[in-house]
Amino acid sequence: QVQLVESGGGLVQAGDSLRLSCAASGRTLSTDVMGWFRQAPGKERQFVSRITWSGGATDYADSVLDRFTISRDSAKNTVSLQMNSLKPEDTAVYYCATARYAGYRTPNYYTAPNAYQYWGQGTQVTVSS
Repeated sequence: QVQLVESGGGLVQAGDSLRLSCAASGRTLSTDVMGWFRQAPGKERQFVSRITWSGGATDYADSVLDRFTISRDSAKNTVSLQMNSLKPEDTAVYYCATARYAGYRTPNYYTAPNAYQYWGQGTQVTVSS
């Protein structure tokens, strides 16, 4: 079992920056994949970014590429999402999630919420125009 706690959400203006953090505890594994997803009211949960603990390999949704940066601090068991040049369209509840490594998969496997077994409670990000 893995416990995840997100923090760092808030209200900002368009063009501003915000940094989200996710603290992981419990039975975490070096082979885990850590992901960030977001969900706006009335919309499906959407992939934002992911990173591997061991190698630090990253992936981003096209909508956030070149604006958001995911990183991890293995010593502290934390994953961060640095969000720059925020837009009103980024407004959503942001969730941290853990996926156990599932072996060979197609490149988009870890962009699907169903690949992840553990989820945090979410943190609200609101971007005003």
